[in-house]
Amino acid sequence: MSTVPLNSRARGGGGDTARTVAVCRTLVGDRDDMVVKAMSWALRELAKRDPSAARRFLTAHRKELAARVLREVGNKLATGLKNPRRGLRRSRRQT
Repeated sequence: MSTVPLNSRARGGGGDTARTVAVCRTLVGDRDDMVVKAMSWALRELAKRDPSAARRFLTAHRKELAARVLREVGNKLATGLKNPRRGLRRSRRQT
């Protein structure tokens, strides 16, 4: 999705919530694997810049979004990681 550079500091993006949400809204029902992966990536980047907008998008489109998008973006918002590992989190707390 073309919105990742808009929200990625490493790519010079300053954040563009409106355009990111508009593109994701257009593709919300698309189940093509590459589109689902791209939407997850775009929303995870948005979550770094504007977590409340990412949460609102997930809530508004919960019934339409692919499970992968809900899981990965939800994880990013909750833990800062796309796929947190249970054992890794426990071992970090113990050290």
